[in-house]
This record gives sequence, C-alpha cells and structure tokens, in this order.
Amino acid sequence: MRLTMAGFVMRSLRNSLRSSSPVKPLLPQQLRARSRTFAAKSSSSSSNRDREAETERVEECDDAVPTSGIGRPLSEILKELNKRVPDSLVRVRLEDGISIKYIPWHIVNRIMNLHAPEWSGEVRSISYSADGKSVSVVYRVTLYGTDAEIYRESIGTASVDDAGYGDPVQKAEAMAFRRACARFGLGLHLYHEDML
Repeated sequence: MRLTMAGFVMRSLRNSLRSSSPVKPLLPQQLRARSRTFAAKSSSSSSNRDREAETERVEECDDAVPTSGIGRPLSEILKELNKRVPDSLVRVRLEDGISIKYIPWHIVNRIMNLHAPEWSGEVRSISYSADGKSVSVVYRVTLYGTDAEIYRESIGTASVDDAGYGDPVQKAEAMAFRRACARFGLGLHLYHEDML
C-alpha cells in the first residue's frame, strides 16, 4: 500500500509517542485498545468519530516511515514541500467571524522532519509594540541540502490580551514558524484558495 503524506505524518506521531517515553512502547493492539477506551470516555460523540477515524488512518500505515530528505539536493526537498498538504491535516479556526484554514505548527514540524530532516529553526527576535498590546516574533527556518542551504524568515504577531490557547509569545512564534515554512512552499496553497 502506498502511503500518503497524511499517513506518514500520522505514523510519525504514533512512533514518537512510543519512542519519546522511557517506558516500554505499546504494541499496536494495546494502542488500539487504549484509543477505544479513550474514545469511550470522551463526552463528545463527534470527537469520538474524529478520534476513531484518525486511529484507523494510523493503523492503516506500515511500520516503516521513511524520511525522504536525508542526503538530497535542495531542489528535491523544495519539490516535496511544495506539494499540496492533505485536507485531513488542515484545521479551520474562526477569526473575526472569518473561517481561516491553517496547518497546526506541530503538523508543520512533522512534515518538515519527514521531507527535510536536516532543517533547523530559531527565534531571531521578540519585540513588543510601543503600546504593549501586541508581541511580534521573527522566526528563521533553514533547509540543508547536499548542494546548498537556504533560509527563510517570517514574522508572527499576537495580541497580549488574546485569551486563547498559550501565551502571546508562543502564539506569535507558532505563526512565524508556519509562515516561514510557507515561504518554502509548505501549505502555501491555503493562502491562495480564498482568492480562487
């Protein structure tokens, strides 16, 4: 069976859960049983269906999750990053009454690890507006190929008063990271869909 980008990312997520813990990894049947138990305890039936569908997608994957970026020219890495991200990995949030499609930062991170495992990222600066109402983060992502290395930087800004998830610096950093990756082509199609 040929795996899609979504399949690779989901498999990678499952593998990281096994390998990042100092305890013995779960066997696939244990993982399925725990997923069903967790889903049964959840209060939302639509969330249950989402979790079960995600678990099924993970279980369809082979055990081998290749990384396609090791020892490749930059042009090949960029070609992979410019491919359309599967809809199953895209999320939607409401912002000022407008639906905005985005890829969560942790999924972007997984895709980068899959196609460009040699990448690196760094916060270049953090600055607050003069009135102290917003914070901006400049983030740099660098790709390393066998023939060259390139970087892209972007900025993310968040309101200090925003009561959503995390702190404002974390939000601004995640936004800047996603945008820097988009400058390589990753998820860039999401920025153009609304214009069509």
